[in-house]
Amino acid sequence: MNKLNTYFERWFEAALVRAIKTMAQTAVAMIGTTALLSAVDWKTVISTAVLSGILSMLTSLAGLPEVKQENGNNN
Repeated sequence: MNKLNTYFERWFEAALVRAIKTMAQTAVAMIGTTALLSAVDWKTVISTAVLSGILSMLTSLAGLPEVKQENGNNN
């Protein structure tokens, strides 16, 4: 059970890092589409970034290549 716990902790940390990076990239892309900073629709930027983070976490359920179990499997 300890190995599974360690694997899940590593997986969660890696998935969270990926999700945060995805959220930041999405926010930058959304902000970059406006000509003026005052014209940014912050509600849309935040909601889109959060949605991209959720989708990133769900995608990570398929497996993360940087997190491997002791036996070498990714699942």
